[in-house]
Amino acid sequence: MSGDGNKTDQFDTLFLSIAQHHPEGAHQLLDTFVGFLGRKTDFFTGGNEGDWEKLVMNTFKKHEKISRSRHDAEVKERKDREAAKKAKKAEAEAVKPAEITELTDEEADRLQKEIDKKKGIDAVPSVINNEESNPSTSASSAEKIEEDEDESEKGKLKPNKGNGCDLERYKWTQTLQDIELRVPLEINFRAKQKDLVVNLAKKHLTCGVKGQPPIIDDDLQHEIKLEESTWVIEDGKVLLFNLEKVNKMNWWGKLVQSDPEISTKKINPEPSKLSDLDGETRGMVEKMMYDQRQKEMGLPTSDEQKKQDVLKKFMEQHPEMDFSKCKFN
Repeated sequence: MSGDGNKTDQFDTLFLSIAQHHPEGAHQLLDTFVGFLGRKTDFFTGGNEGDWEKLVMNTFKKHEKISRSRHDAEVKERKDREAAKKAKKAEAEAVKPAEITELTDEEADRLQKEIDKKKGIDAVPSVINNEESNPSTSASSAEKIEEDEDESEKGKLKPNKGNGCDLERYKWTQTLQDIELRVPLEINFRAKQKDLVVNLAKKHLTCGVKGQPPIIDDDLQHEIKLEESTWVIEDGKVLLFNLEKVNKMNWWGKLVQSDPEISTKKINPEPSKLSDLDGETRGMVEKMMYDQRQKEMGLPTSDEQKKQDVLKKFMEQHPEMDFSKCKFN
């Protein structure tokens, strides 16, 4: 499989460029390509009747097998990663069990005031809100940005360790390539697919338990690649989504439109993650990083440098021309 990939990867940039002109998706792109074969080649007429159909089916089945194998490997890798995290957490808890001390109401109130005082804030009595809140958009552990040089950042939430957000009903993390969403199901049984309502579209997500209000039913902030996005039921209690981004150059500020917004300026991805990107995306990211460093040093960006090199070469090839009065941007 890897050999085939190496032979075809060189055309990915060209195919992606063509695909951008087909907003309706894969069926429109496929229709254009088949039309090309019919008009410009003898694909349908150059062999015996039915030969083209056998070729198409064999080719599609071959790549279906490759795609499913890759998908299954990715799902298994995510499950193994989560299992390793759980095992590590369980081991830590077993080594150092939590000590629980029961306090009276007076002791708890006094302790809270001492904690607030150390933090430099005033203790505020809790108030019961009689209005029904929206649990899916309430941040359970996210911290708001109170002070920032950029006024537009104030009031946004700080991203979690996975560059996403921990909300009351679900949490999500992200890389430049994809979104990982975990939605705990508030049920006392092991859920199966027939027990759930899950509808995933390019820019909308609905999920929840049948017979209950949906946990999420809203437009996504940006579009996803539907054919590359997946979801599974984890341990019968959690919906685990992996959403492939269409635009791999932007960080998402929120999962769905009703979510509170995180500050994408506070995102600090691990440098090692750059190696996980596909060749084209990695090249674009590295170019952006290079151009940013050049700007900070007052030097030309890669595009500006190319223009200067082309101009320099042209001037060297035409010494008879006078460029002294020309103004170059």
